[in-house]
Amino acid sequence: MKIVILDGFTSNPGDLNWDKMEALGDLTVYEYTPNQTADIVDRLQDCEIALTNKTVITAEVMEACPGLQYIGVLATGYNVVDMAAAAMHGITVTNVPGYSTQAVAQQAFALLLDICSHAAHHSKEVHNGRWSRGRDFCFWDYPLIELDHKTAGIIGFGQTGKAIGRVAKAFGMRVITNGSHETPEGKAIGEYVSREQLLKESDVIFLACPLNEQTKDLVCKETIAQMKDGVILINTSRGGTIVEKDLAEALHSGKVYGAGVDVVSVEPAKPDNPLLACENCVITPHIAWAAKEARGRLIDIASGNVKCFLKGKAQNVVH
Repeated sequence: MKIVILDGFTSNPGDLNWDKMEALGDLTVYEYTPNQTADIVDRLQDCEIALTNKTVITAEVMEACPGLQYIGVLATGYNVVDMAAAAMHGITVTNVPGYSTQAVAQQAFALLLDICSHAAHHSKEVHNGRWSRGRDFCFWDYPLIELDHKTAGIIGFGQTGKAIGRVAKAFGMRVITNGSHETPEGKAIGEYVSREQLLKESDVIFLACPLNEQTKDLVCKETIAQMKDGVILINTSRGGTIVEKDLAEALHSGKVYGAGVDVVSVEPAKPDNPLLACENCVITPHIAWAAKEARGRLIDIASGNVKCFLKGKAQNVVH
């Protein structure tokens, strides 16, 4: 079997290996493939098994690559694959669920703690000599916020939302959620409430939901108006859940005290993205998933997916 990885660099820039995948067939790994049909078709032309992270595999690509039997997405989301075309061509599509749950929860709190404690800013000021020149034994440039007894509202209460909830509870926060399915595990972590109540009562709102018709543009002028004055917003889900112009206006006005986002609507972020002009918005470049340990799990699960497919027992199949 010929196996092609279209964009292997993000998953493995060289600090891991593809040994488990290499054991399964004739493997070719491309660091990056432009999202141009001709380039993708050229690389998948004689391939039975394709793996992709963000390179889009369209109906046109599948039509031009009749030998393609399997597409493995090196991520949880699989919107980069035309699923209807895959079904029509009898191509199995799999994803990698759950590999980055703890890493994403950790990044959500890294963003929040930067907003609350400004450790990086104050460290920079100390290294610049300001503390040494100071009169007092301490200084701070921003309000320092304690999370204990604050309310954390989590929109999306799957595995990542629950992991965020557990960390929030460890900080002494009250946890409420608008998750769609109440479970005993979820009830042990937080209280299920209406969307309206969550927006009204939360001091910090975490977005941990998938991007779909129900969550697209979820944070907008109307929903921001329902939030507490001075709310903090953290987004480690998908950029499309936020109307960025509306959030930027709320950040400038102070309605939203601060925001921490790991994702934006168009990635890489465009220079005119309105959030870039907001000093009270911490932005990281879609790295919540990228801890080495998480990427190692991703590669292991993806290799296991291919192995199971070759044995005729496909796992993690998406429909």
